[in-house]
Amino acid sequence: MSIVTPDREIVVLDAPSNLGLRPPAPDTIPGCYKAPWALRNTGLVQRLGAADAGALVPPRYVATWTPGSGVRNGPAIASYARRLADRVGAIRAEGGFPVLLGGDCSILLGPALDLRRSGRYGLAYLDAHSDFRHLGNSPHVGSAAGEDLALVTGRGDDYLTDIDGLRPYVRDEDVIVLGVRDEEDLDDFSDSGIACVPGRDISLDDASKVLVRDELDGFWIHVDADVLDPSVLSAVDSPTPGGLDAAQLTELIRGLVKLPGAAGLEVTILDPDLDEDGSQAALLADILVSALA
Repeated sequence: MSIVTPDREIVVLDAPSNLGLRPPAPDTIPGCYKAPWALRNTGLVQRLGAADAGALVPPRYVATWTPGSGVRNGPAIASYARRLADRVGAIRAEGGFPVLLGGDCSILLGPALDLRRSGRYGLAYLDAHSDFRHLGNSPHVGSAAGEDLALVTGRGDDYLTDIDGLRPYVRDEDVIVLGVRDEEDLDDFSDSGIACVPGRDISLDDASKVLVRDELDGFWIHVDADVLDPSVLSAVDSPTPGGLDAAQLTELIRGLVKLPGAAGLEVTILDPDLDEDGSQAALLADILVSALA
């Protein structure tokens, strides 16, 4: 049995939502909802020695959207976040370490809401992009997978950012973003109070200074597959050069999980439609097993 700490068993829960992404092409839907199946097909749950919490089925994906009409699939994302928060909370209440298999980045709202219900938690955000679009820096909002960090820090419509009257789910000063490559994305954080370590220049010491503090009850770990360099893993909606290699990501996740207060982890954005032979899902599963088992 795989134990993250002596008293916490890994518990895998599928969160196969693609509600937060735009259609990749006309008359198609984002394929990241298939990622949990692809990862499970590698034997991930068994290799982790994890308990299996099954899946939380998301609402229907609706592709139609126009600028100015708010967040795509917004009400459905809010509903899913509530239910996902309940499932994550139940795992944690039983002493488990939840590992969520997404799905797109909007699944972050679920665990962020759960943790906010029980205290003050930080966030380690591993991603090639800032996911910080909001009306303060953009003419309109659109797909929540590009806005989820803004949403969990309280920027956006109340029905997404203030569920249960708990805005913000995570305070700016309790977030560290690791791996962003675009200079414009980095500029978005300049006046926010959010810590950011760009590109490959990632130090666990930088993360621990934000995440391991007396004010915090713990922290959540978000891992977007696009934090890896496209030469390593390209089966994502927005591959961006300059990312981590497999060994770097493995060491980073392993180090974060070992820090005091690590409360759980999610992995997002792998698109099996772009991984015809399954080799990239196998690589991502290998990283998770090496980091967690």
